[in-house]
Amino acid sequence: MKIAPYGSWKSPITSDLIAAQSVGLSEVRLDGEDVYWLESRPHEAGRSVVVRHAPKCSGEDVNPAPFNVRSRVHEYGGGAWTVSDGVIYFSHFSDGRLYRVTPGGHSPYALSPEGDWRYADGIIDKSRRRWIGVREDHMTGEVVNAIVSLDSDRGWTAGDAAGCVILASGHDFYSTPQLSPDGRWLAYLAWDHPNMPWTATGLHVVELQADGKPAGDSLRLAGGERESIFQPCWAPDGSGLFFVSDRSGWWNLWRQNLDGAAMAMLPMEAEFGQPQWVFGMSTYAFAAGGRMVCSYVSKGLGHLAAIDAESAALVPFDVPWTDFSSVRASNRRVVFRAGSATGASCIVVMDADSGATEILRKATTVADDPEIAKYFTRVEAIEFPTSLNKTAFGLYYFPANPDYSAPEGELPPLLVKCHGGPTSAASSTLDLRIQYWTSRGIAVLDVNYGGSTGYGRQYRERLDGNWGVVDVDDCANGARYLAEQHLVDGIRCAITGGSAGGYTTLAALTFRDTFQGGASHYGVSDPVALARDTHKFESRYLDSLIGPYPERADLYRERSPIAHTELLNTPVIFFQGDEDMVVPQSQTELMVAALRKKGTPVGYLLFSGEQHGFRKADNIKRALDAELYFYAVNVFGCRLTF
Repeated sequence: MKIAPYGSWKSPITSDLIAAQSVGLSEVRLDGEDVYWLESRPHEAGRSVVVRHAPKCSGEDVNPAPFNVRSRVHEYGGGAWTVSDGVIYFSHFSDGRLYRVTPGGHSPYALSPEGDWRYADGIIDKSRRRWIGVREDHMTGEVVNAIVSLDSDRGWTAGDAAGCVILASGHDFYSTPQLSPDGRWLAYLAWDHPNMPWTATGLHVVELQADGKPAGDSLRLAGGERESIFQPCWAPDGSGLFFVSDRSGWWNLWRQNLDGAAMAMLPMEAEFGQPQWVFGMSTYAFAAGGRMVCSYVSKGLGHLAAIDAESAALVPFDVPWTDFSSVRASNRRVVFRAGSATGASCIVVMDADSGATEILRKATTVADDPEIAKYFTRVEAIEFPTSLNKTAFGLYYFPANPDYSAPEGELPPLLVKCHGGPTSAASSTLDLRIQYWTSRGIAVLDVNYGGSTGYGRQYRERLDGNWGVVDVDDCANGARYLAEQHLVDGIRCAITGGSAGGYTTLAALTFRDTFQGGASHYGVSDPVALARDTHKFESRYLDSLIGPYPERADLYRERSPIAHTELLNTPVIFFQGDEDMVVPQSQTELMVAALRKKGTPVGYLLFSGEQHGFRKADNIKRALDAELYFYAVNVFGCRLTF
């Protein structure tokens, strides 16, 4: 074993390995005997592909190149496709149009006309042969969202206004349309500015006529100004609706009949819901024998269990994963996406009776190579004290490399990660980008600061009016806690984050003295600019995070890194996509220019063709290596070994 300073260790977990090996896995579906999922492929410039796994087919692409299954509804997309009887309906990213394709069939057929309409969250009304989903209309300048239906065989044309029937309109946002088993009722979620779907949503139902048009006005069954509803789903017999609600302070499962009677399925301090940043999310599904298979989060880690719909008894499954999403079921078969700290994200099929599992696809096979896996470190869920006598949470990864040890008495540098959202949460799934750091001798703390999901509504609401304060304090206090425990070197700490996590990064570097440098990945540097010029979905989000603008312009300026560059004296590197509609490049470049003018060490990489997040392999590689080099030179003071 070699003796070398922390941060200088050589590792086989390289940026080339990460970019070449990994694919994104999401949105699992069941259709008869076939399992489908969505793959995002960095080596194909980030193209997203629907993959089909059938009894006699181990995996085939459904949408041919160059078709890219992505939607820009709400800008973040998700729910860009659905499947029914082997036919795939999907949104193509480059033109936003809706297409239909049969595996092994002809080229995709366009169901919607050219124009600035966007589609997501679709389902198929088999009896009426209609596609039902969310349409976002950008044609008139003012963005208008609605739930619509159109002919699933022929589609509609711009000259045929009746070809696209509006089923629900009048609210600012919609999601999750669900048909009752008899096709009579359509349930959906809706919410209005300034709310976000994790703060206040309504669960609505509308009766449909034989021709599929609304029979009258909709009825709100649940939800309100202090209740977030997630994933409505009809009971298999059509007698009522199941859904997730946080009315108790936790996202728990509920059942409600159409007469208004509601019942909590399994009250507990755990989260069965997730923040709806994207469409197409699912944490539970109905299996045979009157059971629900569900995933939930407790103390930052995920669990999978079955619930008897009548007795509400919870029976956990003995599975090796701690992170779950996209749970689907049909009869005894259950499919989902799963991951753990030592296992990459994967698509799993499970027998609901025996609990036996089979992995159909892995995001990467790197973890299967014992010569690589021996460089992985484990994750530890930690709690630490923070401001106002509160407790915050995080996932801590200590540095480890079987080929090296550090000089006696030396403590490792620390990289603090800030997740985006900011109402998202740190994932416990194996992330090769984290192992990239730890295998080089750099500790990582992935912080679940106040505002993160997984710890109840009260914890999420810590950030209300306090963005740029609570999140920053929690990140800084997490670093201090590890330093006080003599686990890291308190004077060699960097902080990094993307999007809202990029804002937390820049605010921490500007307004606190805990960190010696950092990296902003498409991060917000000017909350005022974000309040004035961003997309519809988030255009009123800052009302709750900071305050209404311009009424509270004082708070916006007080917490704006771009307005206080005189306080920012530590090195920063910026990464930005030139097609980002959430955080435009102009916002980042103002920050870069201000730091260059005052002589603060600064780096800036602008990636062509990237939006809010990087999907192309070359760009993922460049960003990772540039961040490491920047820290080595400007923050950690270590010599790299390649």
